[in-house]
Amino acid sequence: MKAPRADSMFGGHVGDAAASPSNRQLIVAITIGNGLEFFDLTVFSFFAVLLGKLFFPAASAQQQLLMSVATFGVGFIARPLGGVVIGLVADRFGRVLAMNLTLVTMALGTGMIGILPTYAQIGVAAPVLVVLARLLQGFSAGGEVGVSTSLLAERAPPGERGYYTSWQFASQGAAALAGSFVGFLLSYFLEPAALESWGWRVPFLAGVLIAPVGLYLRARFNAIEQHAPAAAARRSSAVLGTVLRRDGGAVLTALGLVVGGTAAHFIVLYYMSTYAIRVLHLPMDTALWCGILSGAVMFVAAPIGGRLSDRTGSKRVALWTRVALTVLILPGFWLIRAVPSIATMYAVVMLLAALHSINAGANGVILAELFPKSTRATALSIAYAGGVSIFGGFAQFIVTWLIGATGNPAAPAWYVIVCGVLSLIALAFASDRSAQDD
Repeated sequence: MKAPRADSMFGGHVGDAAASPSNRQLIVAITIGNGLEFFDLTVFSFFAVLLGKLFFPAASAQQQLLMSVATFGVGFIARPLGGVVIGLVADRFGRVLAMNLTLVTMALGTGMIGILPTYAQIGVAAPVLVVLARLLQGFSAGGEVGVSTSLLAERAPPGERGYYTSWQFASQGAAALAGSFVGFLLSYFLEPAALESWGWRVPFLAGVLIAPVGLYLRARFNAIEQHAPAAAARRSSAVLGTVLRRDGGAVLTALGLVVGGTAAHFIVLYYMSTYAIRVLHLPMDTALWCGILSGAVMFVAAPIGGRLSDRTGSKRVALWTRVALTVLILPGFWLIRAVPSIATMYAVVMLLAALHSINAGANGVILAELFPKSTRATALSIAYAGGVSIFGGFAQFIVTWLIGATGNPAAPAWYVIVCGVLSLIALAFASDRSAQDD
């Protein structure tokens, strides 16, 4: 991508952002909603086997797992609608208002899962209510990444767009780390009966507490948005019409970029723990450590990717990391089956997570620069929510079904490879359109 410009449409005066003594707190305030989303996803993913047993009684453990991961994915159905609605709110009325809306709605869905009775207690109403809670979470999450990534880019000083937007993905790593660690502590200290009875509820209820913290942090930054939304005087239909008319090609490019990243993210950071339990037959605590390690790697490596993109070019960093991940993931899956040990599993997960995280750190600024400020939140939310919904949310269901249908334990690797190739094609069409506005 082109070097950052002081007069770019990312908005704001450079001195305002650079002189602020609270930039770290500002980044936390912006990304905390995304953190809550991925904390919940992590917990739900790592307790997928147990949740399948509690909410989806079926003839076999495989069917229980399929129903559980399908429920994990069903929340993503509501994401595109949430992306449109929340993106329009952000472009018309402000980024912070939109992010607060997603934070509160997401917390409601998370808390709902934490207090729901199981199938044994209320019958078929239990899985129905779990699905409703996931839909609520999915709607709120649909616009979170697009809106907060837009605001991070708009607040970044010149030369630091990549670094600032990379914290969006670092927050996902921190959330995965926290969710996995909580899951590990519960599985380590609680007896199986206690974990099944009430222990699994703890992280969902704890996640609700993130919402008031986020609202408090954002309330402290009255000037978190430096300017009024570019589309404030326009109707939602006009904003959406501009996205479809002017930004359609860029939305498709962004969608292609998201495909490879979300496939790798949900397979490496989330599915690997389920894979370790169900396919490699590793103990639950060992599998949860995969999530802890991959989350820690992403928290550290994503900002490195952002820094590299600022110094050497975001497209260059995105290209070599995507190629490396696409090439190495199949040998990685072969290795963990050929040498089935805990050390091998951890080494492969950390390597794949590092490549994915550096790529994500570079991709944030590429995605933001694809769109002008007046429609950035809406367009980016549509592209991100659409890509994550199709290729990320149902990734676990698809690869679980593929393994069962084909008997090929390397099916997850092939899924990531196909999605990675699509992202490489999209990367060739990515360009900086941030200064093109009405």
